[in-house]
Amino acid sequence: MTTVREATFALLRELGLTTVFGNPGSTEETFLQNFPDDFRYILGLHEGSVVAAADGYAQATRTPALVNVHTAAGAANAMGATLTAAANHTPLIITAGQQTREMLLLDPWLANHDPQNVLAPYVKWAYQPVRPEDVPAAFMRAWAVALQPPAGPVFLSIPLDDWDAPCPIPLAVRSVAGRVAADPARLAEFARVFAEADDPVLVLGADVARGDGWRQAVAFAEHAGVKVWAAPSSERPPFPEDHPLYAGGLPFAQGPLAERLAGHDVVLVIGAPVFRYYPWIPGAYLPDGARLLHITADPDESGRAPVGDSLIGDAVLALEALTTLVPARSTQATVERQEHGMAPHPPAEASIEAANDDEQMTARQLFRVLRAACPPDTVLVEESPSNLADLHSEWPVTRADSFYTFASGALGWNLPAAVGIALAERDSGRRRPVLAVIGDGSMQYSLQALYTAAQQELPLVTVVPTNREYAILKAFGKLEQSPNVPGLDIPGIAPAVLAQGYGATGVVASTPAQVQAALAQAWDRSGPTVIEVPIDPTVPSLA
Repeated sequence: MTTVREATFALLRELGLTTVFGNPGSTEETFLQNFPDDFRYILGLHEGSVVAAADGYAQATRTPALVNVHTAAGAANAMGATLTAAANHTPLIITAGQQTREMLLLDPWLANHDPQNVLAPYVKWAYQPVRPEDVPAAFMRAWAVALQPPAGPVFLSIPLDDWDAPCPIPLAVRSVAGRVAADPARLAEFARVFAEADDPVLVLGADVARGDGWRQAVAFAEHAGVKVWAAPSSERPPFPEDHPLYAGGLPFAQGPLAERLAGHDVVLVIGAPVFRYYPWIPGAYLPDGARLLHITADPDESGRAPVGDSLIGDAVLALEALTTLVPARSTQATVERQEHGMAPHPPAEASIEAANDDEQMTARQLFRVLRAACPPDTVLVEESPSNLADLHSEWPVTRADSFYTFASGALGWNLPAAVGIALAERDSGRRRPVLAVIGDGSMQYSLQALYTAAQQELPLVTVVPTNREYAILKAFGKLEQSPNVPGLDIPGIAPAVLAQGYGATGVVASTPAQVQAALAQAWDRSGPTVIEVPIDPTVPSLA
């Protein structure tokens, strides 16, 4: 008779889940034993990096990914990256082993004592099968739940003695829809309100990018002749940032955001929360006289919006429908481009003249050098919070699927996610170069991800702007009037040396010429490169 293991692997083949991102433990070995030759195991050295790498891979391939981590503490280690996967709306099936069923009543060592809640509230569904023969069907349900909108991670806890049990239940492979169409009557009402507005504006979120909707977003914006903002802290750019109708990224804070939208009487938000705020800067949700319309595939985002009329539906399908429902405007909006950032007004532009060889570059100078020295189709991954405005100013995202960052703000996601994205670039045959810009503080949260890149021989290039401080926290200290906070300086870290310990090439580049030379050499390597670049420690302004 077919065993649970055989039935499960047969199902995973049918679903295309033959790559397993994992960090093995004693309770997972019964699943991994005699690993099939047509499956691939991508080893990560920490469960957080495992989940983040799978997240990056799933986003870049637009397919669900399978994760296997250790029970109890292993699942707990994955919590931060699971939080980010949930915020990213990434379909992941996260699995962990469990102690044998005979011991579960005794709460044995390394058991998941409450498997349904170990990763709550960041998974859509969590389950430990009641019977061994239910394991394959649990995987089928997990796949369906993870993929249906809003997509997100799910969790299965599987006792280690289940795999050799007989499985008399026939294999049943299902298909599910990944998109939800909006109510046509309510969408028509939204279109009418938008068309009758004197000065409407469009705010787009990352769901547009996740749905491969740049073309539809541009078509609607040009048809309606309206200004386009990116929603605050968009982890995936929803619109080409060199388009004449693109105004920039809205600030993260409540008061400044309303100021940026002043003068508009209708605000149409598609594929984003209303709104993502941080830090707290008080003010109105909207400018006086403005009405907000909100289209999202996530009922939770719809429910928690403090203002506006909402509609559940796929962002890209909504854009396509609105292009036919809203009459074309003969005049196009006038757009004054704004820089990304939290501040109510754009920051004063830092010097972007080339740095002298005897002085440290600013972050903005570094980013200008990087953009000029990288191939046009480079995929950029960012986790350098204090330099976000400078990076967007010098590196406008003009190609779809070429920028990724975390939706959650939980540090440590982006470096392993870049590993997963680089793997996806190779698997897909696109083979676009991948560049990660990771702060020296952020890098320490998931440094071990470099090992996976080295073992997989991925040509990932990581540039580390090194300011030897938590500059973003110093900025929050000023905003919150909290002086003399300890622990905000981090001297003595050598990112290039640390990289070498994991099998990556590590170099220090202090001048523009050295950065250019290091990049040119890095693109030709078969493995990862870390380029440490000392920069001027400038603290950004948040108010």
